[in-house]
Amino acid sequence: MTTVPSARTPRRHRARLLVPVALAVLVCTATTATASDTSPRTPAATITDVRSHHDGAGRTKAMLDDWIRLWNGDFDRAPGIISPSFRVHAALLDGGDGSSIRGVDGLVAWIAQTRAAFPDLRFTEQVAPLVDGRYASVRWTATGTYVGGFPGAEAAPGTVVTFTGTDTLRMRDGRFVEYWVNTDTLQLLTQLKAL
Repeated sequence: MTTVPSARTPRRHRARLLVPVALAVLVCTATTATASDTSPRTPAATITDVRSHHDGAGRTKAMLDDWIRLWNGDFDRAPGIISPSFRVHAALLDGGDGSSIRGVDGLVAWIAQTRAAFPDLRFTEQVAPLVDGRYASVRWTATGTYVGGFPGAEAAPGTVVTFTGTDTLRMRDGRFVEYWVNTDTLQLLTQLKAL
């Protein structure tokens, strides 16, 4: 009887294989000129290209950190990261689609309205952000103490709520210009006894 080798590579071997492959792809990507680029690449140019990529990723991470701080009530962050043409895509509790929320002032007013019912609302990053070119997504958890005023809520003031969501943002010219949000509204409304 002939033994057929397994198509699966043991996990520890696969992990060792992936690291060199990933490094090879990174090196090839950083050093290979495109067909339209006929200028020779020097090691210094390659280092600059890689550094620029990391600087861009660092800038995006800093913008996302400021985004979380903005939602935590630090409204002074907004003008530095929000474009005047900023727009929102969201299923709002009033049935709206978020299109009425525009620019820095519109976003800050919306966040302030949200925080009015939960003044100590605290957003934290649940999963490290994903960045792909002009788009970034961050998964978050929010926890806050309900003080009243939420339409239809029967929860007593002092009720602590926790809910999750995912923000996806599009960037242009160093600012966020578009925002999609998915929030676990059912989780929030259940805790507020608003169903």
